[in-house]
Amino acid sequence: MNTARVVQRNWSDPTAILRPANLEDVDALIFLENECFQTDRISRRSFRYFIQRGHSLLILINGKGAALGYVLTTFRRGTSVARIYSIAVACSMRKFGIGRSLLEAAETIALDNDCIALRLEVHPDNFKAINLYKKFGYQEFGRYLDYYDDHSDAIRLQKNLIASHSTEKAPPYYAQTSEFTCGPAAMMMAMKAIDLTVPFDRAQEFRLWREATTVFMRAGHGGCEPIGMAAALARRGFSVEVLVNKPAPYFLDGILDKNRREAIQLIQQDYADDARSLGVVVKSETFTFENIATELERGSKVLVLISQHQMVNSRTPHWVMVYALEGKRLFIHDPWIEAVGLETAASAAALPIPWAAFDRMARWGRARLRVAIFVRKDKQ
Repeated sequence: MNTARVVQRNWSDPTAILRPANLEDVDALIFLENECFQTDRISRRSFRYFIQRGHSLLILINGKGAALGYVLTTFRRGTSVARIYSIAVACSMRKFGIGRSLLEAAETIALDNDCIALRLEVHPDNFKAINLYKKFGYQEFGRYLDYYDDHSDAIRLQKNLIASHSTEKAPPYYAQTSEFTCGPAAMMMAMKAIDLTVPFDRAQEFRLWREATTVFMRAGHGGCEPIGMAAALARRGFSVEVLVNKPAPYFLDGILDKNRREAIQLIQQDYADDARSLGVVVKSETFTFENIATELERGSKVLVLISQHQMVNSRTPHWVMVYALEGKRLFIHDPWIEAVGLETAASAAALPIPWAAFDRMARWGRARLRVAIFVRKDKQ
């Protein structure tokens, strides 16, 4: 980050500097954290993680051996959104421009990382912070219920750093509750975006998984197969079309056992027969930007199989829901929240992703499997 681009205000300490934090600053950061927050504090271990390994940048204003304030900005690789994870100003320094300088630093960090928007959450009782954010151009676009340790909601604010699609109309978000139910979670979000009466609950999540799962992992539970997902959606009255660049069977990479391969093939053939009887259209072609743009324009939601490698450094096959488009950026809900990376739903919902980055991640396995499922309103 080019700290010279951040305007230094009257910090009441001519020796104070704004710089990236290092491990030697952890004690000062913990002292500041305990002074500023009664609950939801960042732990020593988490500070060390963010400084050393987190996909983030922690900027500190340091003066006379003390931390006067900090801002922690986090990123999701492959996306165009940054998030202010936390911001704190020493109680004795709250009238000297520290908060403004930290916000400027966060915005500079976001722009330096090619982000188009910066988001944050704030406690509804923190009126001073809310007023500061709104003066800086942040706008409310939603709430997270029961977000903080005291069970208060969180107000979600966003500032568009360049002209950007509004997230105010983003459809409801649902985070998968197991490692293997990304498909059902993405299906639920697509259905609810079209029909608000669709329930968001674990019973629905696992019911959909049972209807669409196939065993493809070397160990543990399997994920969901595209034609099985399409059939499950069609059974619920939605019009569904699948574009897939390879013929079935899918997800056989690494499956060497003959009996297991045969079982997978039988399951997938059954899905294909079911989908055909339900009127699901399956096309043997590679989806394009134009395909997705056309479907979004007509009100469809799009489920896409991706590799998570670019975003969370995992090669697991994964389903996301695309719901909007602006220019060459897609907006997605990703049902996976990376607990190891200390993420929350704010890191995974309404993500703007440049088409070039999305196109690279939207393929899986040695066969470079590419699948898009177009989910439309109820069949006539």
